Amino acid sequence: MSDTAAHLTPSGAPADRPLFYIPEEHHPKNGTLLGFWVYLMSDCLIFACLFATYGVLGRNYAAGPSGADLFELELVALNTALLLLSSITYGFAMLEMRRRRIGATQGWLAVTGLFGLAFLCVEIYEFHHLIQLGAGPQRSAFLSSFFALVGTHGLHVTFGIIWLVVLMLQVQRHGLILENRRRLMCLSMFWHFLDLIWVGVFTFVYLMGVLP
Repeated sequence: MSDTAAHLTPSGAPADRPLFYIPEEHHPKNGTLLGFWVYLMSDCLIFACLFATYGVLGRNYAAGPSGADLFELELVALNTALLLLSSITYGFAMLEMRRRRIGATQGWLAVTGLFGLAFLCVEIYEFHHLIQLGAGPQRSAFLSSFFALVGTHGLHVTFGIIWLVVLMLQVQRHGLILENRRRLMCLSMFWHFLDLIWVGVFTFVYLMGVLP
């Protein structure tokens, strides 16, 4: 893309500098961040619908197991700690990005990705364990809404990890240029948003789910 865009650069602009949009097009300052906030608000609506669905169906057990019978709070607490730690390490990565330290930024991003991967592994184990017990999503309305809510969050974390890996490759190739810094900022917003949603899941689904 940079070879094609090089012919579009204004006179005097470095020909080897990678471009991510045509410079003649209008690109308002902070437009990307504003657009990403709009996306996050739309994602909030998705999770609001899933929380509302769980709120309506969360006590419909169909003579099957309840959350008190199935949930292992120690395992969920471990998963919560992993995701919250990943948010802290991403914050360290952003601090190193501001200092223009590529190696340190990449290191903290890698640690963040590992925490996120560990979170997913624990969640997959939990889902597998529930299905092995016969408590799959088809067992009751409670379990259907549970798998829909928690699974949607897990998919978001999966996409976040893929995005993180792609950004690490971009930083390795092009450095901490303006476009990569902006993308890292967007991913930071997305990652912290997932942490916030998980706190709601942990409280509303798991903690309240073990109550009689």
